[in-house]
Amino acid sequence: MDESSTSQNRRSRRSNVLMSATVEFDGTSAKAKLRNLSKEGALVQGEGLPPIGQQVKFCKGDMRLSGHVAWRAGDRAGIAFDQPLDPESVLRHVPSPRPRMAAEHRRPRLRGQELTPGERKIAEDWIFGTPLPQVGD
Repeated sequence: MDESSTSQNRRSRRSNVLMSATVEFDGTSAKAKLRNLSKEGALVQGEGLPPIGQQVKFCKGDMRLSGHVAWRAGDRAGIAFDQPLDPESVLRHVPSPRPRMAAEHRRPRLRGQELTPGERKIAEDWIFGTPLPQVGD
């Protein structure tokens, strides 16, 4: 089963993340990138992940959840948890979005008011490549 057909069967909302995790199985462990997380399961990516049906322990920080590999596609696998993860545990492992700085995009005034020195410099460099005439010249 591939990831696209699995997405149609999802029962709970997933939060996209990109963090390290570990998948333990058969006395070994595989390092993985946690791609998304929900109360029902996780999408992990990494080398040496177990086959479909394999019982696993999913480990992220202090969280250790038992489950099984529900699907595999290349270096990605979907892990279905045996017991649903409570929403607070999901949120604890999902980072808050960083605030974005609002970019100020405006062109300098060219008529009607005197330009500030910064606006004059931008206009000189961008439009003319030479100094602008001063008001009253």
